[in-house]
Amino acid sequence: MSTLRALSNELASVVDSVSPAVLHVATLRARGAREQLSGGSGVLISSDGLALTNSHVVHGAVGIEVTLSDGRALLADLVGDDPATDLALLRLPESGLAHARLGDSNTLRVGEFVVAVGSPFGLARTVTCGIVSALGRTLPSRVAGRAIEGVIQTDAPLNPGNSGGPLLAHDGVVVGINTAIVQFAQGLCFAVPANTASFVAGELATHGRVRRAFLGIGAEDVLLPKPLAAELELGEPRAIAVRSVSEGSPAGRAGVRAGDLLVALDDVRLHGVADLHRALGVQAIGRVQRLTLLRRRERVTVAVEPAEARLDVR
Repeated sequence: MSTLRALSNELASVVDSVSPAVLHVATLRARGAREQLSGGSGVLISSDGLALTNSHVVHGAVGIEVTLSDGRALLADLVGDDPATDLALLRLPESGLAHARLGDSNTLRVGEFVVAVGSPFGLARTVTCGIVSALGRTLPSRVAGRAIEGVIQTDAPLNPGNSGGPLLAHDGVVVGINTAIVQFAQGLCFAVPANTASFVAGELATHGRVRRAFLGIGAEDVLLPKPLAAELELGEPRAIAVRSVSEGSPAGRAGVRAGDLLVALDDVRLHGVADLHRALGVQAIGRVQRLTLLRRRERVTVAVEPAEARLDVR
């Protein structure tokens, strides 16, 4: 019983520490002559009022209202949204607010406990708990030709309205932003990793949008056998598996093949898809770079020239 009590106390402490940073997000959209109300969740990530939520929660809204943990309702400005990762950044007209810390999602392991906090059906600060079921999943995005990659799969139950709320690790840091539920499936819930969210939030705060380069691959995070990682002197046994290569894309022209494992770009180690997203920022557009990959246990280096991604929102 003491073990259960200790676990309960730990989970309750995590929730207590982060709940003040969790928001209920209500949006107003114009649908022809009618207006439509909808809602979701969000999480404050800075004391000066910056908050993350999902793009699909706020995209196209003519008004956004957030409710704080103390019951105050505030109008929020949309700093920018990124349908390619289903993330959006809001700014609240307040400072000195309680906020959560974005953690390093690359340290997550399958089987770790995680806690999801949100406002399903407008029921503020609802908490569910589960484990990380899988890492490196890929979800369709609302942008034609792109997918949300490196996604965290969890069995922490989510409901409509949880979208945009935080997924927390055992120490209370945000390791993901809850984004989707597979309809008619039990126990399949997903979150955009915190490393991706941190990159996107920085771009939106600076530029109001995310300009990015692209290689033209479908990819997912993989764990390598430790002996292989040691043999190839990779350090951390993580890499990016190429599942598909678009014809005529920068990766295709460079000779990248499905089945290759990406490990570095311009000698900067790539541990996962979130690292690749950060490396393919605006500075990478049109600049020839060295892409290091593993092919049949051999290192291969190719020259790749990333192009600017053109986003067509569905």
